[in-house]
Amino acid sequence: MTARAKPLFAANWKMFKGPLEAEEFAGSFSSLYAAHPDRRVAFFPPAISLEAFVRATEQRPDLEAGIQDVHEEVDGAHTGAISALMAAQVGLTWALAGHSERRREFGDDDALVSAKVCRILDSGLKPIVCIGETLEEREAGMLSEVLERQIRAVLASVDGEPLTWAYEPVWAIGTGLTASPDDAGEAHEIVREAIRGGGGGELADSAVILYGGSVKPGNIEQLMAVPGVDGVLVGGASLDPETFASICACSLGAR
Repeated sequence: MTARAKPLFAANWKMFKGPLEAEEFAGSFSSLYAAHPDRRVAFFPPAISLEAFVRATEQRPDLEAGIQDVHEEVDGAHTGAISALMAAQVGLTWALAGHSERRREFGDDDALVSAKVCRILDSGLKPIVCIGETLEEREAGMLSEVLERQIRAVLASVDGEPLTWAYEPVWAIGTGLTASPDDAGEAHEIVREAIRGGGGGELADSAVILYGGSVKPGNIEQLMAVPGVDGVLVGGASLDPETFASICACSLGAR
């Protein structure tokens, strides 16, 4: 991680918390977590709750927000979809692309993820590009192959743009399983080298790479101590304000 980048703690709420719950969470979290100038915190509520969350955190500029997914087109007859430009108008900073649940449930393949990243960048939002392997792929020795394929597909479509990536071993999402520090370190090293191979050394050095997969208060400091882990993308543990506040306030040690 470069000296300029601060660790990022990101909360992906998935299909939890409507507008009223999002507003209530924002109030509770704000009272539990004081701004830390040495780190960043971002939330990804469901799209229907974004405006309520942004409004509820107006007095906390340190708490950023993003959308969980965008359509690959600027606009058009796409019922139920939301464009990156629309999301940007709500006052967001971030957008996820390629989350494993989008890949699995909605068929977001590498080409579609790449197109969405381009739309996100065009809108002025910052993408967090999710990548990761299934248990079957890992057991088949395909970790490097899968990560390199997913990364190169995105880098082929962007013109040297610095990106934030989230390595999420699919087998560790919502299962209670967590990659060991060695596993996470190995994967993050593969990710950075794949970025270096596809986009050059400067792009690799500036990349922020998050870890996602059953992150909780009991393992956050251990994960953050792993070389190459620049932050976390948290699912289930981000739904409780006290739990997520504890994660965000963790000791960073000597980084």
